Amino acid sequence: MTTDRDAFAFVVEGIDSGKRLDVLVASRLSHLSRSFLANLINQGWITVQGKIKKPGYRVKSGDRVEGRIPPPEPLTYRAEPIPIEILFEDEQIVVINKQPGLVVHPAPGHYSGTLVNALLHHCPSLDGIGGKIRPGIVHRLDKDTSGVLVVAKNDAAHQHLTRQFKSRKVKKRYLALVHGQVAQDSGTVALSIGRHPVDRKKMSTRSRKARGAETRWEARERFEGATLLELDLKTGRTHQIRVHCAAIGHPVVGDAVYGGRRRLELPGKEALPQIKITRQMLHAQCLELAHPADERPISFEAPLPADMSGLLEYLRNMTTLH
Repeated sequence: MTTDRDAFAFVVEGIDSGKRLDVLVASRLSHLSRSFLANLINQGWITVQGKIKKPGYRVKSGDRVEGRIPPPEPLTYRAEPIPIEILFEDEQIVVINKQPGLVVHPAPGHYSGTLVNALLHHCPSLDGIGGKIRPGIVHRLDKDTSGVLVVAKNDAAHQHLTRQFKSRKVKKRYLALVHGQVAQDSGTVALSIGRHPVDRKKMSTRSRKARGAETRWEARERFEGATLLELDLKTGRTHQIRVHCAAIGHPVVGDAVYGGRRRLELPGKEALPQIKITRQMLHAQCLELAHPADERPISFEAPLPADMSGLLEYLRNMTTLH
């Protein structure tokens, strides 16, 4: 295959005859995603024998495939000097302890003040990722969930991390304070999750189009009226921990979406007046993965934010006193 920074060309060999065009090109340009290359094929940036084909075109021996990778599209998102806590950074990745209340990626209603805006300010020379000049978000945390999050700084790192997440090679450990005393010391929740049948903004274990989901948990501390769980995700469905905890009758403390108006109470006491809980008490504590440059195992741990550590300390004191 001949190639330069933007253009490439190769002739299909007999061993590759019959393969999909997008699959073959993706195997030759492994630093780019198949979906991104399929879009380029549809747009005519990649041709066969000088003609535009569909991504699913079955190539033939002797076909000449030519293409050019267009420059990344500029973003309209602004770089903003939002403080972020960096746990680790090198040329490939940046690992962050995301504070609660910070939206990860711009979306309707949140075009500024997000982690992406902060990263554009912190890393102004980011490579084009996924066809756009933007930080390589490969996984997300809910706005009000805190903890460790990894971001790719170039397209090669983005593709490597994406494959790790899809193949479930990344290990994710969370801490969640849930309502009630969980009787068992450990367990597994294996309930499929999909869009709520009525409220499309919520997820549910009763969805008509659910996907398999598995959460393993261990009880770390028990208090009067609450339990601190350590959770290990085997899948990464939207709101998975929050939905699974609610499904077993122990919603995450402070989760207004899946816990309703339930307040943290102690037996014989009124709902806690000393601590103001403004978000779900869920924290991504640890992330383990292979470094995209050399695949060496690396792990990162994020300390608890002040609101969650303060609440746990208060509960420990209350448990000691009563």
